[in-house]
Amino acid sequence: MDRSIVPPQQHKQPSRKGKRAWRKNVDVSEVQEGLEVVREEVIQGGIITEKSSDALFTLDTTGSANIQNSYNKIHKPLKADQIIAQRSLVPAIDSRKRPGVTNGIVEPSSKRRKSNGVGPQEYERLKLRAYGGEAVTKDIIKADSIPKYDPWVEDNIKVQDHRFSYLEKAKPIRAPKSLTEAPISLLGSSKVMPAVIKPRPGTSYNPIFEDWDQLLTEEGNKEIEAEKKRRQEAKAEEEEQARIAEARNERDDLLTEDESAWEGIESEYEGAEWLKKRRPERKTPAERNKVNRRKEAERQAKRDIETKRRTQQALQIKAIALQVHSRDTTKNMAIATIGDSSDEEIDDRVLRRRKLGKNALPAKPLELVLPDELQDSLRLLKPEGNLLGDRFRNLMVRGKIESRKPISQPRQARRTYTEKWTYKDFTVSA
Repeated sequence: MDRSIVPPQQHKQPSRKGKRAWRKNVDVSEVQEGLEVVREEVIQGGIITEKSSDALFTLDTTGSANIQNSYNKIHKPLKADQIIAQRSLVPAIDSRKRPGVTNGIVEPSSKRRKSNGVGPQEYERLKLRAYGGEAVTKDIIKADSIPKYDPWVEDNIKVQDHRFSYLEKAKPIRAPKSLTEAPISLLGSSKVMPAVIKPRPGTSYNPIFEDWDQLLTEEGNKEIEAEKKRRQEAKAEEEEQARIAEARNERDDLLTEDESAWEGIESEYEGAEWLKKRRPERKTPAERNKVNRRKEAERQAKRDIETKRRTQQALQIKAIALQVHSRDTTKNMAIATIGDSSDEEIDDRVLRRRKLGKNALPAKPLELVLPDELQDSLRLLKPEGNLLGDRFRNLMVRGKIESRKPISQPRQARRTYTEKWTYKDFTVSA
């Protein structure tokens, strides 16, 4: 079959003024450079324009080391500050328990957890409830102020109803006499004991050797004397017990020897002579009246002497008042002179013989550091003493309160249990 020869066909070309033609022969070198810069910033840690100011800038709070060294040369710090400022660069071990198994690396947690299962708000609430809260703080007054409430003043006096006039009236509240009297100090000397005693230099944690050696010698001598006294008392007690045992043995021997000698001998009350003794006769009325008159005369003489003495005192009352005033003035001056001498040391362990109450005052603990307990670092010091115990003993020595023993087993009220017989009170319905 013959085919006709057709010339090559030319396809229709689109317009060169369209959007596709615009993308040809365009210079994108600036865009390429910008992309490269962005890639470099991403590799180095992030795009700078997207970071905050805190990530780009830092505030120098340490200062220059050269300036600090030059300042330290002129102003040297204290040794105590240098010891306290020493801190280890190694972080502390976090000993809190965490559930689960880790890879061996434990990161410190910044989250504040509850202590023993109690949150901070719950802890404050329990603390206020335990210590009374406002109910206690409102009753606290200053030493130089007047309290708003006086327990010895009866404000609301109850008027008794006339229907209960036969009942005994309630007695009014009376303040004790000792409330207006000055406390009696238990110190052996006549010095006035302050609320806080100035400690001796030898009791310091880092004392001077002379003061510490003097205090150590004094306390050692006191302990030696106390040990000697204790041994003497123990020896005297042993000798007394030996004498008692020896006397008891001699008495048993005498009783065994005299038993045979007294056998068969009658006592003076077993014979008939004892029955014949005359009993004392009763006094006659005249004799009784005579005795009564003599006793009445003696009582009248005593009354006359007492009346005469009171009359003489009434006449000399002015002279007595002047004597009392001068004696009080002299006593106050002596107390003021003793109070001014605050530089003198007061030994609150030397007490007077007569004590207040039945119980003895607790002994003061020994405030002395032994040679093997002296430390050269504040970190090695151990807290010793009890401020509450010292304050409590100070109040007892000053006579503010009396010494008492702690009651470990208080007495309990006795209760009697009985069975009620009310089940017998019943009626049978007809």
